[in-house]
Amino acid sequence: MTSIKSRHYGTGTGYEVILQDGEISALSYLFAGGADHPFVAPGLVDLQVNGYGGKEFNDPELNLKKVRQIALAMDRDGVVEFCPTFTTAAHELLKHSMATVADAIESDPEVARRCQYLHLEGPFISSEDGPRGAHPQEHVRPPCWNEFQVLQEAAQGRIKILTMSPEYDGSPGFIKQVVDSGVLVAIGHTSANSDQITAAVDAGASMSTHLGNGAHGTIRRHPNYLWDQIAEDRLTCSLIADGHHLPASVVKTIVRAKSVEQCVLVSDITGMGGMPPGIYESTAGLGKVEVLDDGRLVVPGQKQLLAGAALPIGVGIAKAMEYAELSLESAVNMASLGPAQLLGYHLPKFEVGAKADLVFFNIVDGEFQVVATVNAGEVVFLKDQN
Repeated sequence: MTSIKSRHYGTGTGYEVILQDGEISALSYLFAGGADHPFVAPGLVDLQVNGYGGKEFNDPELNLKKVRQIALAMDRDGVVEFCPTFTTAAHELLKHSMATVADAIESDPEVARRCQYLHLEGPFISSEDGPRGAHPQEHVRPPCWNEFQVLQEAAQGRIKILTMSPEYDGSPGFIKQVVDSGVLVAIGHTSANSDQITAAVDAGASMSTHLGNGAHGTIRRHPNYLWDQIAEDRLTCSLIADGHHLPASVVKTIVRAKSVEQCVLVSDITGMGGMPPGIYESTAGLGKVEVLDDGRLVVPGQKQLLAGAALPIGVGIAKAMEYAELSLESAVNMASLGPAQLLGYHLPKFEVGAKADLVFFNIVDGEFQVVATVNAGEVVFLKDQN
């Protein structure tokens, strides 16, 4: 039995949460002292995890052990469900990596309880510098339904999100096929024009991946693909609000324009997540990268050119509160209930008998600090015991 005193992240009501036999066995009101205890909220759901702890999913040597290590590492950040994310690469590498993760989900219950669905980010993206981001140009290619089917088969049907650019001829038809197969299509890494974005949404695209990133350094003031996606009410957008990828004014503007209900937070964390400051060789084919003291991941020797993300999704919760002047409840929901809804993942209710997915946390001086993580009713992380 585990007992954790806490306060609800929305109401502030104090509870003693008692966990036993894989479920919440009791919830007792605390009539005093609630403010001294950590918050309790639905567990975090991250739609974009490229790797962690020096390991990447885009790895020709990916194996079941590495997948398990990445999956279990999510516990310390309060993440109860995440999407292993596969970025633009050669067909055989994508096929191998996705098949390996799918095999891990099927064979390892500890992996399966933490991830059920995969995110394919590319290879059907813009080849232009800027929108392409750090994706290797030589592996960018137009949408191909046959290739997508092969990758989906390798993934054992677990691809749930496809990020692509609708700038290619035939994109609307391709998008409709993918959506009709049960996959969420997101617009990202794009240089598409207004008509192409509208056609993509008409065909079923319903999300924008890390809006504001994967874009040209200089674009026409209007119209452009940023305004088009912000203004499109049928698109939910994801944001990397780690303090490095987007300035405060951009986060605030997008959240205010789209609404909290149509924004979700992602970490987009790479294999450099959880690594101490230093220079490393990326296993995802990016060459050398450097983790700075503030968690910024850059091309070595300078501080501005980003090479991905290295901070967990909880950082985005604290930054969203600061940047967009959000309540704690709204910011947490952008990293839990919102992304869970997009995935079709059910976060159990906070009630007796539930096999709860919970995160207990404090926010101290603007820093999100996980105290405990509960996955399917079991405490999988407890601060000072891990």
